[in-house]
Amino acid sequence: MRIPRLYHPGNIPLDEEFLLDDDAAHHVATVLRLKANHPVVLFNGDGNEYSAQIIAVNRKQVVIEADACLTIGKESPLPIHLGQGVSKGDRMDTVLQKSVELGVTEITPVLTQRCAVKLDEKRWEKKIQQWQKIITGACEQCGRNVVPVLNAPVTLNQWLASPTQAVRLTLAPGADSALVKTPYSSKGYRLLIGPEGGLSEQEIHQANESGYTSVSLGPRILRTETAALAAITILQSQHGDL
Repeated sequence: MRIPRLYHPGNIPLDEEFLLDDDAAHHVATVLRLKANHPVVLFNGDGNEYSAQIIAVNRKQVVIEADACLTIGKESPLPIHLGQGVSKGDRMDTVLQKSVELGVTEITPVLTQRCAVKLDEKRWEKKIQQWQKIITGACEQCGRNVVPVLNAPVTLNQWLASPTQAVRLTLAPGADSALVKTPYSSKGYRLLIGPEGGLSEQEIHQANESGYTSVSLGPRILRTETAALAAITILQSQHGDL
């Protein structure tokens, strides 16, 4: 019997019936079509997971009861904050989903010169909600019990001005330094990646002036979503838990 993992963004009491979050309830009732007495695993981002059982199901509500809290550590010891240039289509969705699977701890969408996504405030709110669901869905799939932080989109200037103790890196094709040779830092890494079309030369220079080191992934130019995942994989392989 497959036991699904479900994100419930709220308190998870033990030995007490409660209503599952609306999104999770819809997934249980409509997508998975689970019935009463089916076991599930819940998490809410507190670092634990909870064994639980469905008590009752209808179209709009799912009653559930948790019976145990388990501390299961699946977080990488390496903090990685990804500053991803906002990209069109499903490229951004792919980066968010896969970077969560690879263990990234924080994500900030960055608006750059070549960013082709132009949205008003209301549409940005909807986009952020969509991205948050992708992140929590990725946590459900990969077993993470801590949900990475998704920040509101910022301009490149705001990203560069934000203080950090992490090693600051910018992916730049043709850079003299190779990412794979980046030394270990206990403070982690703050990684800046451009959108489709990359960062402009002016933006790379601006990042360098702000303390970012330009690094390369090799002789080939990768798509933005490929570059992000390759870079995170290299850092995790060299200094994390892959």
